[in-house]
Amino acid sequence: MPFTLPTPPDPPALVRPAAAAPCDAGTRARLLAPPTAEDDDVRLTCSLRLSPGDRVLKRLVIEGAAASGLTLDCAGATLGRAGEPAHLGAYSIAIRSRPPARPGGTWDRPAGIRIRDCTIYGHVRIWGMGENGQGPLLRDSSHSLGHTGRAQDAAPTDVTIAGTTIVAAGPIPLYLGPGVTRVALRGSRLAGRSVSTALYLDAESAENRIEDNDFETETGRETIAVDGSARNRITGNRFTLRGQGGVRLYRNCGEGGTVRHQTPSDNVITGNTFRTSGFFQAAPVVVNSRNGWRLTCGEDAGYPFGSSIDNADNGTGNVVAPNTVE
Repeated sequence: MPFTLPTPPDPPALVRPAAAAPCDAGTRARLLAPPTAEDDDVRLTCSLRLSPGDRVLKRLVIEGAAASGLTLDCAGATLGRAGEPAHLGAYSIAIRSRPPARPGGTWDRPAGIRIRDCTIYGHVRIWGMGENGQGPLLRDSSHSLGHTGRAQDAAPTDVTIAGTTIVAAGPIPLYLGPGVTRVALRGSRLAGRSVSTALYLDAESAENRIEDNDFETETGRETIAVDGSARNRITGNRFTLRGQGGVRLYRNCGEGGTVRHQTPSDNVITGNTFRTSGFFQAAPVVVNSRNGWRLTCGEDAGYPFGSSIDNADNGTGNVVAPNTVE
């Protein structure tokens, strides 16, 4: 009888928030109006269906629990500015939590967000305590035990992006910040050009599903980075590689003084197709790809846990076969 590696169990079902009310005509008109220096973004807390010919040039901000249950159905509409280089802080869509009003309070996070049938030029970022692994609030939390749970409780959860194309113009087209959980990217396409990766799963994030997508982004490094992220499923995707790797699992060490607690473990990366080209073809999937070979590894010294005492990646329980290489 052939030996089969066990796959991690599905996470418990979420209790989803009630659907957000439809947007009124004024919100829709403001969103479709040309941006100005004083009015360059729109905070969306209602559900909106666009029309196929609509062009949204303002940035969308989906923030806090007030936006929970929101659906953005583009119906083929376009967001962002085609052909223009993007800047790191100028997200086409930002999905983010609001920090507590006082230290130790509860983060105000969005949940149950649905985005579908969009063409997005630029990049989408989802985050809670920090946009990346070096934010000051995230760093302070990482200096005591229980950090993974705190980061996950603070970050957006249950976000689905489906039937959508994101065309990068410099920054990573889709970035899941520290602690983000239960994001589903399904039936979508990542294209354009990124100086880094096409998809980044940052430290302490978990239980995300990347299924049935086309990864065509021209990247400066691997297509998907699984950086201290756990229990994700990356299945049934099609990768076009141009000499760079497909998926790399590792754990950053020390960068920005943040202790990384969670390891890149219990991920399932199967049923994917990697199309490669060029003389020097990097391996499609590599587990524990760094293991401390970074100049930043000493920046989080002094704490008796996580990457502070062990710079190795320490990923375990990952299922990375079968996949197809063409």
